[in-house]
Formats: sequence, C-alpha cells, structure tokens
Amino acid sequence: MNGALACFHCGEPVDRPGRWVVNLDGSARETCCAGCQAVAEAIVAAGLDDYYRTRSAPAAGAAIVPPALAALEVYDDADVQARFVRSSDAACEATLMVDGLRCGACAWLLEQGLRRRQGVEAASVNLATGRATLRWNPAQTRLSSLLDAIGRLGYRALPFDAREREAQIQRTSKAMFRRLFIAGLGMMQVMMYAVPAYVAEPGDLEWQHENLLRWASLLLTLPVMLYSATPFFGGAWRDLRARSVGMDVPVVVGLLAAFAASVHATVTGHGEVYFDSVTMFVFLLLAARYIEWIARRRTSRAIDALAAAIPDTVERVDRASGAIERVSATRLVPDELFRVAVGERVAVDATLVEGRTAIDQSLLTGESLPVARVPGDEVPGGAINAGAPVLMRVLRTSAESAISTIERLVERAAASKPRLAGLAERIARGFVAALLLLAAGVWLAWMQVDPARAAHVAIAVLVVSCPCALSMATPAALAAATGAAMRRGMLVARGDALEQVAACTDVVFDKTGTLTHGRPELVQVAILDDAPADAARAQALSIAASLESGQSHPLAESIRCAAGDATRPAAVPDDGATVPGMGVEGVVDGRRYRLGSIAFVADWHPALLHADHGRADPACASDTLVWLARDDAPLARLHFRDRLRDEAQPVCATLVAAGLQLHLLSGDRETAVAQVAAALDIEAALADASPARKLEYVRRLQRQGRRVLMVGDGINDAPVLAAADVSVAVGRATSLARTAAAVVLLGRSLDELVGLRALALRTRSVVRTNLGWALAYNLLAIPAAAVGWVPPWAAAIGMSGSSLLVVLNALRLIPAAPRRP
Repeated sequence: MNGALACFHCGEPVDRPGRWVVNLDGSARETCCAGCQAVAEAIVAAGLDDYYRTRSAPAAGAAIVPPALAALEVYDDADVQARFVRSSDAACEATLMVDGLRCGACAWLLEQGLRRRQGVEAASVNLATGRATLRWNPAQTRLSSLLDAIGRLGYRALPFDAREREAQIQRTSKAMFRRLFIAGLGMMQVMMYAVPAYVAEPGDLEWQHENLLRWASLLLTLPVMLYSATPFFGGAWRDLRARSVGMDVPVVVGLLAAFAASVHATVTGHGEVYFDSVTMFVFLLLAARYIEWIARRRTSRAIDALAAAIPDTVERVDRASGAIERVSATRLVPDELFRVAVGERVAVDATLVEGRTAIDQSLLTGESLPVARVPGDEVPGGAINAGAPVLMRVLRTSAESAISTIERLVERAAASKPRLAGLAERIARGFVAALLLLAAGVWLAWMQVDPARAAHVAIAVLVVSCPCALSMATPAALAAATGAAMRRGMLVARGDALEQVAACTDVVFDKTGTLTHGRPELVQVAILDDAPADAARAQALSIAASLESGQSHPLAESIRCAAGDATRPAAVPDDGATVPGMGVEGVVDGRRYRLGSIAFVADWHPALLHADHGRADPACASDTLVWLARDDAPLARLHFRDRLRDEAQPVCATLVAAGLQLHLLSGDRETAVAQVAAALDIEAALADASPARKLEYVRRLQRQGRRVLMVGDGINDAPVLAAADVSVAVGRATSLARTAAAVVLLGRSLDELVGLRALALRTRSVVRTNLGWALAYNLLAIPAAAVGWVPPWAAAIGMSGSSLLVVLNALRLIPAAPRRP
C-alpha cells in the first residue's frame, strides 16, 4: 500500500506515511520528505495554492536541496511567476515585499548586495513602501537565488501579496510595540532608581544603598538590551558582515560603550553608571521608529490599496452551457464571460454584456460618485460594481488591465530615485563613517582634558547624530506625495515627476483631446427653408440620424446623439448608399435625401456653392459643416465643433497667474488653432504641426534654458512627451499601457493640473525643509555634544526627535480624510 502512495508535491513514492503532511483545502496531503513539505507549505502560506490545481505535472523533488532554499524554488515555476513577474525578451521584473527594513542604510545595503549578483540588471528598494523592485536575466540567475541572497543579508523578501503584506504589517507592528513596551517599562523603573543618586547630597546616600540601586538598575536594563535593542544589534551586524557602516552602527557602539562602562562601574563600585541613559535612549529611539513606521504605512496606504483591489478569483461563465466556475483571475482570456456580483471588484478590463449598473471608479480616477454603465460600455479593472449583478466580457488579461498597469507604473515611480534623494543617501553613508572617526577623536581629546568625562562625551556624540533624517528626508516626502496624488486621481509614474513639475517654466498643450473634448459635437442646425425653426430642426435631425444608421464615424455618432435628444429617429433608410469621402444617400419616408459635404449635395443644388456657408461669424470659422438636402430642395446645414473643455479657461488663467508661459501645439488647421488660442489667451501657438515640428519646438524651448511641461493625451506624440522635462497625460485608464507620460490624470479633467503643480510645489518645500532641518540639526548638535554641552539623555531625545520630525513633516502632504456626518 505504501508503494501506491505518491508525494502530493513531486509524485515520488511516500515511504513513511504520516511523517510529512501538508494541509490543503481542509485535507491532509502526504509528501515524501521534509524538503517537499517545506515547498508545499510555502506555496500554501503564500496564497499560491492554485498552483496545485492548475499544474500539468508534479514538481521536481525537493530533497536534493536544503529545505530553506527548496521553499523558495517554487517561485521559479512559470505558473507561479505568471502572477507577479513581468517578462520581456531578455529580462524579468518583479516587485517584492521586504520585511526588516528600518532605515536608509537597510535599503542601500540590499541594493548594493543585489546589484553585485550575476544576472541582476537593476535593484531598487523603497524604504517608505517596504518594496523592492528587481530586474534580472533569467538565463543567468533565478528568482529563488535572489530571494535566498536577500535572506543571507538578514531580510525576508517574498513576491508582493496584499493579504500577506497586511499580515506582515500586523506582525511587525506587534513586535515593535512589544519591544517599545519592555523598553518603556525598564526605563521608568531605572529612572526611579536613578533619582536618589541625582538628588542626594554627597554623603547622604550610603554606599550599600547606592550599590543596591546600581545592581537593580543593571537587572532592569538587561531585558532592554537583550530584547528591546535587538533590532539595532541585528542591523549593525548585517552592516558589518556586508563590510558596510550603516546607521545602526553608531547607535550600537554608543549603547555598548555606555552599558559596558556602567557594568564595570557596578561591579567595581567605582565610576559613573548610565543605565538610565541607555534605557531612555533605547525607548526614545524605538518610539521614534514606531511612530515613523506608522507614518510610512500611512504614506503607502494608497499604493497598497492598488494591489488589494485586484481580485484573486472570478466566476467564469461558459458560453455554451452557462455553467459557472470560480477560477483564478489570471486565467481569464479575452472574449470569455464572467459574472460580477454587487460590491465585487471587476477583475479585468471588460465590456458590459448584460445588465445595467453603476460603477465606483474612485480608486482609479478619484471620482467619488458611481458612474452609470449600460451594455456595450467599457469598465476598467479595479472598479467596484455598486449597482446590480452583471455579466461582462473580458477585454484584456489580468496583467494588461488598467489596475495592473497602474500598479506597475506606481511601482516604477517608487523604484526610481530623484537626484536629490540619491545625493542625500550618499551623504548619509559617508556621514556615519566620519561620525565614528569623530567620536574616537573626541574621546582621545577628552582623555587629555578630563578623563572622567571622556566616555560620557563620546557616547553623546555617537547618540546625538541623526543620519536617518538625511536619508529619509526625500523618500518620506515623495511617498506621502505619491499617495496623496493617487487619492486625487493623479498617477505619478516617474520618481522625479513632482520635482520636475515644480521646476517647470513653460507649459505646452496639445489641442485635440487635451484642451478640447477630442470629439465633434453638433452645435448648430441652420434651417435653409422657411419652415418653423423648432419643427424643421427636429425633422432634419431625425432624417440625418436615419441616413447615418449603421455608420461608425464620429460625425454620425454626434448626429445620432443629438437626434436622440430631439425626437425619435426614423427607421433605417431604404436604398441607402455611402459615397466614401462625400456622404450618404437614401430614401426616408418615400423621399430621397443626401447628407454630406457641400460638393456632394451641390450635385443636386449647384446654387449652394455660392450661398452663405455660415462662416462669417468668427465663432463658426473653424466649424466642420455637413449639408442635408432633399432631391427637390436643400434643408439644413449642420455645424460641428470640437468644443473646449469647461475647465480649460480657468486652468490656463491660473497657470498664467502663477507666472508660467503657455504654448499651444496642434496638427489642426490654422483657424481652429487660432480660435482656441484666442479663447484661452495663449499667445504662442503653432498650427499644422507634425510630431517632428512639435518635437523641435519643445527642444528649442529647452535650448533657451526653459523647463518644459508637456500636456497631451498620453498616447499620441510619444516622442514629444518623452522629450519634455516632464509630461502629463489627460488619459483613459484603459490606455495606460501605451502612455509615455510621467503623470496621468486618471479623471480625464484638466482641473487636477493646477492641483498637481500645487502638490509638486508643496512637496519640494517639504523636501527642502526636511533636508535643511537634518543638516542644521547635525551641524549644531554634534559640535555641542563634542564640547560636553549635551548629556547622553538629551542626545537620545535629539536624535529620536530629529528623525521623527522629518517623517511627520512629510505627512503634511497627505490630505485629511473627510469626516462622515
């Protein structure tokens, strides 16, 4: 019987049933060895148990590799990687969540350690969001080996999973709070025992009592050092093992020096003790890091919400039988049908097939009110079905859908570091090494001046410095600003986008689809006979809509839309015919009509060629004209216009008032461009501009020393968007994969352009304030500590407060949540 039992993971025979068991779907599954058990448990724990349901063959056995590495090799499986790895021709890219990051030195250590690995093309760690983005060559290295390398550096990394990330956050928060509680309790007791020594006059405290208080303080300090302070010791050991001097090293040197001196003084009965300073320093630093951790979680909440918005499973509907099967969202392919219940998120970009509903797109566009959707409408992935159960047809796979694309763009922005952030990190790394040398020099100097205070002053120098504030100044502000932008429907897709927006001097607008709606609208129906205007207009629209039945061009859609507001269109015309480039002809209610260009209609009525075309009015100079005629008489002239967005004029006025120079570039004809430029008070306008001319225009501005912000539709004119210092797209979520813009206004409104610039200016101000404070604090505090003016307890408060102040200042960029009535 034993020979018939196969390993659930690898398929090999199970020799010892009941020894290595894995629980899946409530059932115990037998495995052949500890390695296979470790792999299977890792798969289930990571929420990847669909791997076992969809695999085509058992996995390779795991007994030939160590269990720790075997547990990671599951992430080399192609089916598993399909969920989180983005592959190109010669490289793979993945976003990982990293556990154990505490300061900028941790991020630097991870980046340097990974970049030195063969096959790794890029590695970027974002401290504020706790994520790492890796790009590697699969022919040279495997993801499991990179995860193992991260583990050897002392951190834990796994593919990003929203549920596991939340569990990780909860575990980290509880562990940090426990350490903080123990440190606080120890500090209060030690401070209580230190008070008599501070207040007693010389000779008032007998040596037996003083010795007892010292030993009691030592016993209370031990849990603080052995448990609460372990993150500092672990971080310093990682740094030293990697031949790097991180920001935990001076902290640990100061703690060990103070603790060792205090233990020596307690045992020998001679010298000063610093148990109160040690416990206070640990408590204050842990408190600062705990509050900083909460602040970092708040800044990345909007980004984490993107990943959590992608459903794991969907109800797929079989076209032939109507049978419903719950499957992984990653298995959906275009043209398949799936059901979405009320309150569920749409897993992929889809078209509504059956049912009417309202869609909540607030996560994607920032719009707070649900939007009505009817059959035929497109719905982006990540939206919530807020109306009624509906049936949808898949447009794009999970990896190509709007929500996945937005998440990738946000990750790309988080992975890229602005120049200022990189400079601050380099300064912080050199700062730590210089600080250790300075502390040693201060100790030697005080040994010559006052040996009794040498250790006291050197410890204060080590403790008072705050390189963390330098390294966190820019990332904290950018993470907070990116989250704030996301909440308002502004997708920041490049790390330096906000910095560039704040520095821009010129704004270059594309016309069609940016300042205008990008589609022709029927703005006027001029009646050419003596019939009553209202009735003749309704009849003309009805006839025109009938002639355009089945036509797909934009003018036809505009006519049908206008006719639907005026009256019910007549039936499909008889004997209909389309003349390409000219118009349509057909019989409606027994009479023959033509609808199209003036040349097409003038075949019946030549006098129209010499008639008033309605262009005398300057407002109509750029209109597109379509003529409607019966076989015996002309009936109407239809005016179409690509109208300005309602918000275009106030947005342009606000930008001009802010001192920016506006430009208008368009491939449209001169009259249309001039009309838009005049309406918006834009002095610099270029018409009939090809993409090459637009590109040269932008480059000419840059040669003049101008910083150019290009605003377009995010799809067309990609070279111009890429060439500008920074580009903004007023785009559609479903077109994000093709956008070349650094920022996308997902709400498709220009209003947020002003908000974007205001946010960029505030972010720049916060970054400069943070860097200024960090530099000023260190320049003032370190010399003060070196000359003996700052005791260790005050140094601990200063260091903790400096780091905390930087993060709290960055939180000002996050708008307060609206209060519920």
